[in-house]
Amino acid sequence: MSQEYDLVILGGGTGGYVAAIRAAQLGLKTAIVEKEQLGGTCLHKGCIPSKALLRSAEVYRQTVNAKSFGVEAPEVKLNFSQVQDRKTSIVEQLHNGVKALVKKGKIDVYYGMGRILGPSIFSPMPGTISVEMAGQENEMLLPKNVIIATGSSPRNLNGINVDGQTILSSDHALELEVLPTSIIVVGGGVIGIEWASMLVDFGVKVTVIEYGERILPTEDVEVSNEMEKHLEKRGVEIVKNANILAESIELENGIKISASINGENQSFVAEKLLVAVGRIGNIDGIGLDNTEIECEGNFIKVNEVYQTKEKHIYAIGDVIGGMQLAHIASHEGIAAVEHIANGEKKQIDYTNIARCIYSYPEAASIGLTEEQARGKGINIKVGKFPFKGIGKALVYGDAEGFVKIIADKETNDLIGVHMIGPHVTDLISETALGMLLDATPWEIGQTIHPHPSLSEIIGEAALAVEGKAIHF
Repeated sequence: MSQEYDLVILGGGTGGYVAAIRAAQLGLKTAIVEKEQLGGTCLHKGCIPSKALLRSAEVYRQTVNAKSFGVEAPEVKLNFSQVQDRKTSIVEQLHNGVKALVKKGKIDVYYGMGRILGPSIFSPMPGTISVEMAGQENEMLLPKNVIIATGSSPRNLNGINVDGQTILSSDHALELEVLPTSIIVVGGGVIGIEWASMLVDFGVKVTVIEYGERILPTEDVEVSNEMEKHLEKRGVEIVKNANILAESIELENGIKISASINGENQSFVAEKLLVAVGRIGNIDGIGLDNTEIECEGNFIKVNEVYQTKEKHIYAIGDVIGGMQLAHIASHEGIAAVEHIANGEKKQIDYTNIARCIYSYPEAASIGLTEEQARGKGINIKVGKFPFKGIGKALVYGDAEGFVKIIADKETNDLIGVHMIGPHVTDLISETALGMLLDATPWEIGQTIHPHPSLSEIIGEAALAVEGKAIHF
């Protein structure tokens, strides 16, 4: 049996289902092929469940330290089973919401493994989708256009066999039933740092092993250094310039790995090991070999409107690499659909996309780092303001960190903002709007921010660019 569609989307994750909803709004007959559950990695194995756990860790940490607020809570206990139940409840509520949105859009959903077929009796061009569904005959979908939104999976590390029991990926860590007493986190990027922060708050002994010279290597150096200082203060051991050696040894109750650190071998032992060294695109088994689509490593190559070499087949989100963020996948999906529907070329400026780290403390950034700006030969000016100068931060009981604003000295253009401290993953949006509207630091500084509020730090940092900050 075959069905005709204007658009079939392989993958029902954030990018896929958002693209489908936009396509339905534009009058395209649309279907999604999803091998697991609508919502994809972000909803079920990434953004939402990890942030639910991080929130529980935050509440636990704050309750343990409640005495500093004059609140006595002498018998604070962590019920990790209830922590997991809360996470599952949030995910299920959002999952039901996504299913309702898709149903509202009259979007057909096929649950199974979708594979792109080459030219056949169905079509002279590659693009027919064969859907393998358990216990049923394959369904043939005949689309005019295809969007590949198959997402990504955790990257493995050579010599370390992820078994889901002792050696975990982030997918496995989300399903822990009992917290380990100790864990080694391999990788000091965003995923590794969020897990390190969460687990140390839960009372786990954490060691982070990072290959590079610093953790969070894509962030501004000052943010990276500040995060390292805070994590170490809370008990996280951070090992840098570490090259993991090929063999790991599973012990009776844990794991032992070795690393070469500045030329010297050192061993580390813990109950569990978490591999957090990035993600790779899900390109295997989806029929790319039946097309002219080109890949670079584990990612699909696309042009500025997300077309592959097969112009009627598009790709978006994690499977094309880049920053691999859910909000980027959504906007790429919308851009691809609008090009399919009316030829509109909506190009995304990736330098103007906010990046967030939901650890404690939080970190957020947009645009160029100071190092990147200087590397491009830009003559810059920098304003920096600490949270300890903000009354609401002191009231909140969290006055560590800062906001740093970078501007072009010649044009006065805002070219980068970097934050670490309380609620900066929310505060970053003001500066994202500022960059979209091409605001100058002076204009942001002239915005009247309510007092007392954490947002006052944005105005102060903007004024600091010209050396005119009021409260520091």
